[in-house]
Amino acid sequence: MALLNYLETGSTDSAWNLAFEEYVLTTKREGDWLILWQNANTVVVGMNQNAEEEISRSFVEARGITVVRRTTGGGAVYHDLGNLNYSFITDAGDAQQLSITRFTRPVCAALESLGVSAVPSGRNDITINGKKVSGTAQRLHKGRILHHGTLLFDSDAEMVAGALNSDPEKFRSKAAKSVRSRIGNIREMLPEDMDIAAFKARLLLALAGDGLQRRNLDPAELSEIGKLADEKYRSWDWNFGASPAFSIICKRRLEGGALEVGLQAASGIIEYVRFRGDFMAVEDCSPVAEALQNVRFARNDVMAVLDGFNLTPMFGAVTATDIADTIFGTPDSSRKHPACGR
Repeated sequence: MALLNYLETGSTDSAWNLAFEEYVLTTKREGDWLILWQNANTVVVGMNQNAEEEISRSFVEARGITVVRRTTGGGAVYHDLGNLNYSFITDAGDAQQLSITRFTRPVCAALESLGVSAVPSGRNDITINGKKVSGTAQRLHKGRILHHGTLLFDSDAEMVAGALNSDPEKFRSKAAKSVRSRIGNIREMLPEDMDIAAFKARLLLALAGDGLQRRNLDPAELSEIGKLADEKYRSWDWNFGASPAFSIICKRRLEGGALEVGLQAASGIIEYVRFRGDFMAVEDCSPVAEALQNVRFARNDVMAVLDGFNLTPMFGAVTATDIADTIFGTPDSSRKHPACGR
């Protein structure tokens, strides 16, 4: 690469950072650009994924983890402040000749300069000693390309496993599924220990190549980024409403009896619900099922509908909270799964 224009986002807010990245891609039409950035606790799902299918909803809600959708393909990843993200933005050249290795090669070389043997692996990963330390994705826009990736430096493995731990038997959809891989932290593999600030500085130096020019965006540009973050990346419509159509079947054994909820949704909106079980009902529960049609697939929206009914005749001792927990999970229902993927 030629002289790199280098930017930092100045934030650990995932909505801001993804808006920042998109703004640079769509407005900086010349030159090679590099952004290094970090997100506080966030699950970032791929453009073509069902967000609900990729996360452990109860785990995410209990820990205040943000869920946001990016504009590139691939699978879901967990970000925390032990993870460093990089974004290259440059001319795409011949679209038929595009290769992930065009960008992963310099990243691997930068990691090797720190004393670890990093290699491209699979479709879009970088591994060290067989463990995935980076997942990457790309997007084309009017002859420019965005290539971005994660670098797991010192991430919380339990949070990675818990947040990306949806029930594979619960969902049925044609959405792109994440491929879970055995992951590792770069810090544990370095011959010389360093913190993430030192790692970032060394990585930047290694990636500079022919030289690096630090840049800043002006206040007007930052204002546009803030607007994009609020209108797109903080919106339910983008992060969840953009999910492909899906169906779920959820079952729980409750004190009030067994409950099974079958549900279909499209664009994040519930289209059909059915309830089954051996709960002690004296009235038909179809009014509740009908009332849930055209409601957002979100706990608060579902609870608002359920709270509008006297559920006892229709569900016996099964409560509104029981029904919502059956659909969305409870804070203590997350199972651990030692994997992550993009």
